[in-house]
Amino acid sequence: MLTNITAVATHHRRTSRRAHDAPDTTAAFARVAGLAEGPERDLLCEELVEAWLPMAHRIARRYRNKGESTEDLDQVAAMGLVKAINHYQPERGPFQCYAVPTITGELRRHFRDRMWDVHVPRRVQDLRNKVRAARRDLTECPGSPEPGIGAIAAYTGLTEAEVRDGFKAIESYSALSLDAELSPSGHDGQSLADALGAPDTAYDLITDREAAKTGLRHLPERERAILYLRFFEGMTQARIAEKFGISQMHVSRLIHLSCARVRAEAAREYGAADGLPAA
Repeated sequence: MLTNITAVATHHRRTSRRAHDAPDTTAAFARVAGLAEGPERDLLCEELVEAWLPMAHRIARRYRNKGESTEDLDQVAAMGLVKAINHYQPERGPFQCYAVPTITGELRRHFRDRMWDVHVPRRVQDLRNKVRAARRDLTECPGSPEPGIGAIAAYTGLTEAEVRDGFKAIESYSALSLDAELSPSGHDGQSLADALGAPDTAYDLITDREAAKTGLRHLPERERAILYLRFFEGMTQARIAEKFGISQMHVSRLIHLSCARVRAEAAREYGAADGLPAA
């Protein structure tokens, strides 16, 4: 007796849910099919979306434990519902039979294209799914060892190289945060960001020095000596003037002209090397 009551109650709940999720909109869809693009058709489509939205949200709940927020899933399902309403043809059968796979496909595409932290080709995503399913099937029995690449390849019919790509894709689904701690042993709680390199400004200095070499070689010996004392020895213009027996103004002018010549020489040389017109 109790079993019969439970069965009746379950059937009533399912029937009520279907009635709530699947409203009778046959007449509305017939009107939409006979309308051209315009405000009246848009308004009627909005009413259909509102009527069928509970069903779309119910389908979205099937994916709620896959790392995406409920709000985002509802939005994706609603987009699928809009597509289904816009492309539905009443003569092809009940709307629900067309809408359910359309909404489900939109949700699956969302997970396929948007949930990866890095872009992975569709072929590699498919390999990931096959490898993951095969590993689950091969370890279903308690005590089963972790299957190797060869076992998974034999089970799926994939090559061992394809299985390796599938394993790499499994590891690439979500990226490791730069704030994640490295292995506790011997790293004193350092994060991954602490192990990354930083730009080395010395490379720019090397480039500048190499670019200036030709121009410096073409300078008179006195001008080269003045530049060396000023920029490498840090000597003031007054001391340089005293050393060479010339005025400080003359030293300033020589430094300015020498730097201009070195700069022009570097521009000509590197401009020609890059295929650019010489300065």
